[in-house]
Amino acid sequence: MRTGAKQHVVSALVENRAGTLSRVSGLFSRRGFNIDSLTVGETEDASISRMTIAASGDDAALEQIIKQLGKLVDVIAVRELDSASCLRREILLVKIGAGEKTRPAVLEIAGIFRSRIVDVSPTTITIEATGDLQKLEGLLLLLRPYGILELARTGLVALERGPSVLSVPV
Repeated sequence: MRTGAKQHVVSALVENRAGTLSRVSGLFSRRGFNIDSLTVGETEDASISRMTIAASGDDAALEQIIKQLGKLVDVIAVRELDSASCLRREILLVKIGAGEKTRPAVLEIAGIFRSRIVDVSPTTITIEATGDLQKLEGLLLLLRPYGILELARTGLVALERGPSVLSVPV
């Protein structure tokens, strides 16, 4: 991360159509922001998607990006989510080497982190975990000695706490 750069989380409601993702991500790259995570999915209205973008950069550049995003035809609403007032979650699937001798320890670690075992074979266990970045990194730290064979992460999703809602302007 550059000097003066910090991670920001931006939430945007966008038209659910081809090219929107490219236009939005292009604004970040043109401004020198690294997108750490980008998650897009339909909202309760199938014609609208919510983008959650975690990006590293300085405050002034982010302010300009948000203003420019607001001017894009496909963008309905956009704002930065304050880390103190939003819920952030990610899902990961991790396949661990777990033979007969190490299986109990791997199962115990998964239980401590309230993870779910979603697949078992004679030599592996696949774990599903949901939580904030610190929780998931803690889980991976303890599982690494057993051998991480594969890892897939969804990327960050976030919503503001309380009654505040990012919605379509009326």
